[in-house]
Amino acid sequence: MNTYIEQEDEQTSTLKFCINEERRVVTVKDLVIAGWAGRDPAAIEHHIQELAALGVARPRNIPSFYRLSASLLTTDRQLDFVGNDSSGEVECVLVSLSDGMYVGVGSDHTDRKVEAYGVTVSKQMCAKPVGRNLWKLDALLDHWDRLVLRSWVTRNGERTLYQEGSVTGLLHPQDLMRRFDQQDRLQPGTVMFCGTLPVKGQIGGGELFEIELEDPVLNRRLKHQYSARALAYAD
Repeated sequence: MNTYIEQEDEQTSTLKFCINEERRVVTVKDLVIAGWAGRDPAAIEHHIQELAALGVARPRNIPSFYRLSASLLTTDRQLDFVGNDSSGEVECVLVSLSDGMYVGVGSDHTDRKVEAYGVTVSKQMCAKPVGRNLWKLDALLDHWDRLVLRSWVTRNGERTLYQEGSVTGLLHPQDLMRRFDQQDRLQPGTVMFCGTLPVKGQIGGGELFEIELEDPVLNRRLKHQYSARALAYAD
């Protein structure tokens, strides 16, 4: 089995991915979270209202691109977060390597209490979980709008469907990349989270979060899950 290694520097994060059963050791230089990335203005407004109920200010730009530290990315399945105010949300994740663009599934886990103070700060507060398996973006372009995102949250031992919907609710990745830097692909070493779907019910976290990206055309799924341990405040 071949291993692909990209050169590291001090500002990068190294992750292990799997592409077509081949292990790839990848150096990520830049992490970008796309927010308010829906295609339907009514759906965007719905999500804005969801967060407004939590005290989150309306965005200045639609879509917005939040630049975060690459060190936040993780494939770990056991994560710690301060307090009980954080929660995840399933997203398609674009991973740019020297040989092309790839797609994974991740969770933009965010501290909702801090989000009312500042969205960028709240996103920097939490690790960003991603699954280890990636698909080639080129293999998805002819049926991208058939993909489906789902997430489940387990609270007090009860597992419920948290999000479910077609990616047609979100900007196409090629459109999103052009809006980001007027290019048809991201710079190698860049990871971009592509936006999320409205939740079913109330926004909130739990002790376990599961995420899934389904490709019904090629009959395959990307899955990841992680536990969320709440750390006590010291003050």
